[in-house]
Amino acid sequence: MDQSLARFSESISFDHRLYKHDIRGSIAHARMLAKQGILTDPEFLQIERELLSIQDRIERQELPFRIELEDIHMHIEQALIDALGDVGRKLHTARSRNDQIATDLRLWVRDQLDHVDELLEQLQRAFLSRCDLDHGVILPAYTHMQRAQPVLAAHYWLAYMEKLQRDRSRLADCRRRVNSCPLGGAAVAGTSMPIDRRMTAQLLGFESLAANSIDISSDRDFAVESVFVLSMIATHLSGWAEEWILWSTTEFGFLKLPQAFCTGSSIMPQKVNPDTLELTRGKSARVIGNLQTLLVLLKGLPLAYNRDLQEDKPPLFDAFDTVIACLELAVPIVQGSKLQTEAIAKRLDQGYLDATALMEAIMLQGIPQRTAHHKVGALVALAKEQNITLAELSDQDFLQVDPNFVGKSLRKSLGVQGAVESYRSLGSSGPEFVAEQIALWKNKL
Repeated sequence: MDQSLARFSESISFDHRLYKHDIRGSIAHARMLAKQGILTDPEFLQIERELLSIQDRIERQELPFRIELEDIHMHIEQALIDALGDVGRKLHTARSRNDQIATDLRLWVRDQLDHVDELLEQLQRAFLSRCDLDHGVILPAYTHMQRAQPVLAAHYWLAYMEKLQRDRSRLADCRRRVNSCPLGGAAVAGTSMPIDRRMTAQLLGFESLAANSIDISSDRDFAVESVFVLSMIATHLSGWAEEWILWSTTEFGFLKLPQAFCTGSSIMPQKVNPDTLELTRGKSARVIGNLQTLLVLLKGLPLAYNRDLQEDKPPLFDAFDTVIACLELAVPIVQGSKLQTEAIAKRLDQGYLDATALMEAIMLQGIPQRTAHHKVGALVALAKEQNITLAELSDQDFLQVDPNFVGKSLRKSLGVQGAVESYRSLGSSGPEFVAEQIALWKNKL
C-alpha cells in the first residue's frame, strides 16, 4: 500500500480506544468456538491468556501502533499471531471485521450510555439538594425574558429534574436498541461454520440478537440515536448554562457561582467570568454538529458495509466525550452556587408578578377571564402611575376600577407570597405540591 493511502485510510489514531471491547468480544468469540469444537480447549486457553496479555501491553503503552495495520482489530490480531502463530490465526474463524467492529462499537456505546446516565443522576441529586438548601425562597419566573409570575426556587430546580429525567428515559430506551448482538453476522451473508450466536450474545451481556446479517454490518442507527440523545442533553445543559450566566450578572444579581469554576480577565482585575458555563453552552454546538455529521455520513450508503462507516467513530467519540465533560463540571457548579436571596427579595415586588393571581381571584367572584384580565390591567396602570405595588393600592383604587370589588378577599392573592400560596393545580408552584414533588424525587432517587 502506498504510504499516503496508508495515512489516509488508517483509523488506529482514534479507534484504539476500543481495545478493551475488542478483546472482550474476541474472548467471547473464542470461547464459543471452543464450545462448538472449532477450537480445542487448550487453544482457547492460549488465545484467552494472550489476549489479556495484549490488553495489559496496550494499557502499559508497550504495543506500538502502526498505520499499516490500519485499526485496533488488526493490531490485536497481529499481536496474537506473532505470539501464537497458527493458533492465533484461528481466532478470526466465522468472523469478519464488519461484525467485529459493530460488536465492539455497541459494547463501547453501551458502557458510555451507562456512564452518562450515572452523571445525569448525580446532576439530579445536585438539583434536588438545592430544593432543601433554598427552601422557601421565591424567584421570578420569566416568559419572553420578562418577569411573569412568582415561583418557589425549589420549583425551578424541579423543572430541571424533569428535563434530566426525560434525558435518562431516552438513554434507557436507546440502550435497549444498542444492546442487540451483531456478532456472527460475518461479512454480509452469515457463515457456514456451526457457531452459536446466542452463546456469544449471552457472554457479552446482550439482550437480543441482531436478526439480519446484511443489516448487521451496515447498521449505525444506534450510533445516530445515541448522539441524538446526547444532543438533547447538551441542549438542556446549554439552556441551563445560559440562564445561570444571566443570573450571575450584576444586572440580575440572582446567583453567585463557585469561584473555582470561573476565570479572571487578563486586563480587568475585577472580572469573574462564567467561562465554564459559556463553554458548556458553546460545546453543545459540537455535539449537535456531530449528530449532523453522522446523519450526512449515512444518508447515501447502499447496503451493506462501506468504508465510509469508518468515519462514524470520531463524531461518536467526540459527542460522548463532550457531554461527559460538561456533566462532570455541571454537578459541582450546581452544588456550589449560592442564590443571592437578599438581592432577589429586594426586587421581587418589581414587575407586578402577582397580577395573574389577582386576576384569578377576581374570576373566582364570577367575572369572566377576559373581563378580569382587562380590570387587572387597569389596576396595574394605576399602580404604575403611583409607582407602587398592587398590594399598596387603596380600596378606593380597587373600587375605581370596579365598584363591585371586595378588596379584602382579593388582597389575599397579592404580594409574591400570596400569589405563590394561591396556586392550586397539580404541577404548580404551590408549596404543598412542591413539597410533594420533592418527596417523590427523594424516594425515586
